[in-house]
Amino acid sequence: MTLLESTVSAGAITAIIVAIVLLIIIASCIRIVPQAHAVILERLGAYKRTWGVGIHLKAPFIDRPTARMSLKEQVVDFAPQPVITKDNVTMRIDTVVFFQITDPKLYAYGVEHPIMAIENLTATTLRNIIGELELDQTLTSREIINTKMRLALDTATDPWGIKVNRVELKNIIPPAEIQNAMEKQMKAERERREMETRAEGEKKANITVAEGKKQSAILEAEAEKQSAILKAEAKKEATIREAEGQAEAIRAVQMANAEGIKYIREAGADQAVLTLKSLEAFGKAADGKATKIIIPSEIQGLAGLASSLKEIVTEDNIDTKES
Repeated sequence: MTLLESTVSAGAITAIIVAIVLLIIIASCIRIVPQAHAVILERLGAYKRTWGVGIHLKAPFIDRPTARMSLKEQVVDFAPQPVITKDNVTMRIDTVVFFQITDPKLYAYGVEHPIMAIENLTATTLRNIIGELELDQTLTSREIINTKMRLALDTATDPWGIKVNRVELKNIIPPAEIQNAMEKQMKAERERREMETRAEGEKKANITVAEGKKQSAILEAEAEKQSAILKAEAKKEATIREAEGQAEAIRAVQMANAEGIKYIREAGADQAVLTLKSLEAFGKAADGKATKIIIPSEIQGLAGLASSLKEIVTEDNIDTKES
């Protein structure tokens, strides 16, 4: 019994060990690939397949995952590279490359150290493009340079399973003497623009002042014109009013004379009365400052008659007193 129990115990332990080993082997054959990643599977050293997103099983001992890579867009910032322009100016330019793995198999087997290969390819392509441009063109043609580099790198990296989406020139660093000259040029340009802006402002200000003076003179002339018109209108109106007043006064006098003559005629006055009235009128006229008065003949006769009557009356009064 003791030997049997020992044998059973050994068999149970062996079974447990085998089960544990099998579980470990099965667990090692299960692989989970996360989102936006890929895994290269080799069987006996040769490419077998590419695992995408999800759970996968591999054959134990003969299958081996060799490369795991990200399929997301990646960014690589390369160190500044010395380049020479067409006019023999040496400058340093650093670039930023945005790329994405499109074929994991080509990326894994196409080139050794793909990032280093992209960096070297970027440097050589940049030197070729900058060598065809002068300094001023290099500084002002970033978009053109970026486009040419992207096309060149994208074509060159196709066999590596890489898609170059964008290439950006991060910094263009010219020599120190070129920088100083550029700073002086920019300063002179800013001063020139400032002078032009100031001159343009003064010109507009002078135009505005002249326009204001012109409008002021026009308004003053218009005001004087209106004032003269109003004064003439007022004088005209006053003259008309004065003439109308004089006409009204003459009309009133004539109407009064006519009414007086009418009343005299209605009262039956004879020619002697009218002549006496005329004489009274001339007597009033004589009270003025006139030195000569022309009296009609009929009034002169009447005046002599009046003097004779006066003398007769005077003599009668003397005789009466003597009696």
